[in-house]
Amino acid sequence: MEGQISTVLEFRLLGFSGNPQYQILLFIVFLVIYILTILGNFIIISVVTLEPRLHLPMYKFLKNLSFLEVCYISTIVPKMLANLLAERKSISFSGCMAQLFYFVTLGATECYLLAAMAYDRYLAVCEPLHYIVAMTAESYTRLAVGSWITGIFTGFLPCLMVSRLHFCSCNLIDHFFCDISPLLKLSCSDTTVTEAVIFILSLLVLSSCFLLILVSYLLIILSILKIPSTSGKRMTFSTCSSHLMVVTIYYGTMISMYVRPTYRLSSELSKAVSVLYTVVTPLLNPVIYGLRNKGFKEALQKIVIRHHRLHAL
Repeated sequence: MEGQISTVLEFRLLGFSGNPQYQILLFIVFLVIYILTILGNFIIISVVTLEPRLHLPMYKFLKNLSFLEVCYISTIVPKMLANLLAERKSISFSGCMAQLFYFVTLGATECYLLAAMAYDRYLAVCEPLHYIVAMTAESYTRLAVGSWITGIFTGFLPCLMVSRLHFCSCNLIDHFFCDISPLLKLSCSDTTVTEAVIFILSLLVLSSCFLLILVSYLLIILSILKIPSTSGKRMTFSTCSSHLMVVTIYYGTMISMYVRPTYRLSSELSKAVSVLYTVVTPLLNPVIYGLRNKGFKEALQKIVIRHHRLHAL
């Protein structure tokens, strides 16, 4: 067996090469989505930074999420765009492991941030009298920094285990980025222990965060039902339902990919599901969390009006 093992210096990402006639179209679609995602998230970061009224935990969490989404989509899409136009769709071994680490780390951090944001909304809606005391600047900092640090530690173990696997002479990854499942398929090592550890870790992270979010929003919905005003119910539920929509899309696709034996999924289905949480969700977040938020829209309008007045002088 040892004689069949060779050192792999690079991988070739097959991506969407099964449909060569659509390569240019896919490049244009993903490029537009990437530009809109970067623009939308930078608008959120800028508005929250510039508008003093938005210097609240809810919007600070949103700013964190927007920064994360910029990093998250930039880990995957630029390389995918380059490969859509390139004849040789390659990535170095070290580049592949780096991409995998950033992808897992940022994905885990997003899980923790979304859970922290759900907890913040629970306190604001269900415990409004205690919100200022419970969600202080120190509490926000602890939750935000804790999400990032825990995300880094979560990403370290799977990447370490995958990087220590042997890869034989075949270096074709049937995916558009270095994901765990296609790398496990490609390895000629016994991946039983690696698969088990990654499955348990994914189950713990995704299920615990998703359960916390569901409980938070269930309590929020129960609290909304007690509001006597119909307009009050509608406004609060509108905000929470939009958040829940993003959470359901993100966690639904992530759980379907990682809390099950992913190597049994067809490669085309795996790619389609992966597009949802690597490309679509980062685009939806600024729309759902930002543009549907009344306070954010008012702050954005205020900044735009202020900008026009300065230029008019």
